[in-house]
Amino acid sequence: MSTHVQTQQSSRVDPALLEIVRESLLADGGRVTDARIARAVRASGHVLGAGGTLHAVRSIRAELTGLGPLEHMLPQDGLTDVWINGADDVWWEAGAGPVRVPSPFAGDDEVRALAVRLISSAGRRLDEAHPCVDVQTPDGMRVHAVLPPISTGGTLISVRFRHRDVITVDDLVNSGTVSAEVLGLLLAATAGGANLLVTGSTGAGKTTVLNALLSACPVDERIVLIEDAAELRPEHPHVVGMQARHANVEGSGAIELAELVRQSLRMRPDRIVVGECRGAEVRELLTALNTGHTGAGTVHANSARAVPARLAALGALGGMTSEAVALQAGSALDLVIHLDRRGSRRALQTVALLDEKDGVLHMSSACRLVTSGSGADYEHGPAWQRFLDLAERGERR
Repeated sequence: MSTHVQTQQSSRVDPALLEIVRESLLADGGRVTDARIARAVRASGHVLGAGGTLHAVRSIRAELTGLGPLEHMLPQDGLTDVWINGADDVWWEAGAGPVRVPSPFAGDDEVRALAVRLISSAGRRLDEAHPCVDVQTPDGMRVHAVLPPISTGGTLISVRFRHRDVITVDDLVNSGTVSAEVLGLLLAATAGGANLLVTGSTGAGKTTVLNALLSACPVDERIVLIEDAAELRPEHPHVVGMQARHANVEGSGAIELAELVRQSLRMRPDRIVVGECRGAEVRELLTALNTGHTGAGTVHANSARAVPARLAALGALGGMTSEAVALQAGSALDLVIHLDRRGSRRALQTVALLDEKDGVLHMSSACRLVTSGSGADYEHGPAWQRFLDLAERGERR
């Protein structure tokens, strides 16, 4: 028997003990803690000794609140994603690209049970009537699960972990995400009240960069965050957040991002920030930024050049014509910051300004990342001087 298989088996907890502890915790109610688990283990009558009790507590906690048998295999630092593609196919990423690892699951029943528990911890249901569910758990994990037969290869679970530590502006430079010069200009423009649109693909670093920029906002500002899943955590003294709510099992109770943007206008915000504009909320954000408010948002886009088309598509979901989107966006947005991901490396690719002409939205590059044999650096574009003017306005402020 391999060492890995032995480790997997040794990490598993006695099912009978697990069930006893589970029932004890449910009967008492309240938050699951190591101390409560240890008391329930001792009360069960199982004689484990100090070392055995500690192992049981860790294993039971993983089964009740973590990722079950996978929990003990996870790297301690840098973990961003875990993907379980059925019982035999497990991957994770910890900063160096996706890595396939041996599966600790005995069968799809274990994967399904884990998926149901993770979804239930966020107050939602995962079953035949609701086979595809996306939630954020109480400890901040974003979990998406799909059951067969919608999934053709067993139960699918995708987990994204929130950074334990806030990424600073120094971290962005040290990691090569952006040069010190461009970052300094972005920070100055943000502090001066520039309206930002941060774009890129999934995992490109949009939230990370926006977090760092918002942390540089003046301390006398009141920042209101509006998100589908709470991920933004800027280091700023006055931040309030609102999170959208999905409909319950009866199909009622949903609160959409667009409604939250409207609500934020009554909260005397100095800066309104919408994470992940995906639909009609882009109309509300553009309207707010055209009526004296300062703010920012993130949008999924394949490239900076694709942003006008992407905004037009999102605006259409909110009942806006492409001309209306161009007029609103051209007036509301000062800077577009596009990020890209190549393998494990995330980099700011383009800083651009939006211009509206004859009802059409155009991108004008301020700078873009150029890679050559001697390395990578930012090449100035036709809107470079306008970018400098925005930064200077912030520096004067």
